[in-house]
Parts: sequence; structure tokens; C-alpha cells
Amino acid sequence: MTGAGQRPPSSPVCSLAEVEGHDMQQELEVARWRRAERERLRADRMAMAVAARQDWAAALMRHLSAGLSGWLGDPKGRVISGYWPIKGEADLRPWLTELHAAGAIIALPVVVTKASPLVFRHWYPGMVMERGDWNIPVPPASAKVLHPDLSLAPLVGWDRANYRLGYGGGYFDRTLAAASPRPFVVGVGLQSAELATVFPQWHDIPMSVIVTDEGVQSNSLSRSGAPR
Repeated sequence: MTGAGQRPPSSPVCSLAEVEGHDMQQELEVARWRRAERERLRADRMAMAVAARQDWAAALMRHLSAGLSGWLGDPKGRVISGYWPIKGEADLRPWLTELHAAGAIIALPVVVTKASPLVFRHWYPGMVMERGDWNIPVPPASAKVLHPDLSLAPLVGWDRANYRLGYGGGYFDRTLAAASPRPFVVGVGLQSAELATVFPQWHDIPMSVIVTDEGVQSNSLSRSGAPR
């Protein structure tokens, strides 16, 4: 589904759609395509006006609030991980602050070791932060490490199979692969960032649900049941 004035989902290049089986040429073409789509979608997002980005974040927070009880139940005492917004991402910190006030335990992801799973540290509004990877503010090393029940994952692009196109570092997929039990993962992004497919790779892990400014767009609870 696309909104008024939005482009339809991007289609794969013909050569990718026609290739059968796995070979090095296919792998290289997929990698180039995914890199180009990341750059295009990030440029589109960065070009958004401030007011448009604020409207996007507000819509996401409404849809997240509406869906939360169905995904998680009562958030009181449950661990919910968010993110510190960078590179034009939607700022959902007001929603995390509301959840904190409602008794939820909030966590933020931290890169402790390069090319390794993320660690989730306890966060609360007003906490004194440190500078982490990519110069992103993160909770200090003294903060308690938590295991999220529900985790937000910012999307650069997404498809109807619940797959996420991220920044290419693989951190979130490594984290989900190593997590036991795996959290309920909510991918959040722009409706206009929908792709016909992200050409998921062997290491890509689908989201439990995808939410955009137009609401819940993809939901496959059988892949990752809501934590209870």
C-alpha cells in the first residue's frame, strides 16, 4: 500500500529477478543492489522536512501504543528496548519515556565489541550518557545489562515478508541470532521505504511485525510469538 504522492515499492532489477540458484555473480548483484537502495532510502529520509519527520514519529508512536498490549500485554515490569535516533530516524524517545512512567523497564542497544551481538543496557530519562559506536549516546558501562521482551528495530527499507534492510553492519541480525529467548521485534520505518523484496540473505532474520506511519503493514506472529 502506498500513500498519496508516494512512489510504489521499488522493484528488483531484471537481472536479479531472473537469476536462478546461487552463484558469485548473483551474490555481487544483490550486494550492489542492497547498497544502492540503502543510499537512496537514507537520502530520501534525510531530505524530509523537520515537520514531516515529526509527523512520522508521532504516527509511529500512535500505532505502537495501539499495538503494544497485543504484542506484549501489560508493559509494567517488562523490558522494552528502543534506540537513540541518528541519521534521520524517527525520534521515539517520548514513547519510551511514557513507557518508563507506566512502569516498563527501558533499554538501549550498545556496541561493546565490533562485529558482535549488541548488549542492551538499562536506560531512564535524564540518565547521564556516554559516547558509543558512531558517537551515539549510550548508557554507561555501569548500567545493568538486560534482555528485552520487546525490541524496536529502525528500518532503512522493508518488505512484506517482514525482512529489514538496515545499515549493513549486521549487528541486529547477530543479536537476534544469539538471543534466547528471542524478543518480539518491531521494525519501525517509513511507508515509502517499502521494497518488493530486500533480497534477504542467509543471516537476515525477519521482524515479528513491521509498523510504519500508515500502521501495521506486516505481521507474522508464527515467526516469533509475542513474549508472555
